[in-house]
Amino acid sequence: MQNMPKLIHSPTVISAAGTPPKTIQEFVGRVNTGTEALSIARMKSPQGWSEPGQRPEFDEYTVVLSGMLLVEFDGGSLEISNGQAVITKAGEWVRYSTPHPGGAEYIAVCVPAFSPETVHRDNH
Repeated sequence: MQNMPKLIHSPTVISAAGTPPKTIQEFVGRVNTGTEALSIARMKSPQGWSEPGQRPEFDEYTVVLSGMLLVEFDGGSLEISNGQAVITKAGEWVRYSTPHPGGAEYIAVCVPAFSPETVHRDNH
């Protein structure tokens, strides 16, 4: 059988770490398509959301579509605004949050795909 493009009809909504709850819609990844090489998800994060710090085994490429995403890392922090992107490398400690009014919407691509076993969140 010949290879052909695969339509992804809809994302799978996945539970998110942190509070207040944010929405994760995985389009490509371990859950929605069985893809282990990478994951692509749309995040909708409310004002005041934050998650525990993490030291993941994957690179993460994040594009902010609206609002502002705060990325804390060893030695500082970055505010990633609408139309900007950030790359975090495997093994770096990072923590994501959306402290400003309106929260943020963003696309996250993880290589290899995100998994709860490889994100290594801080214990709280």
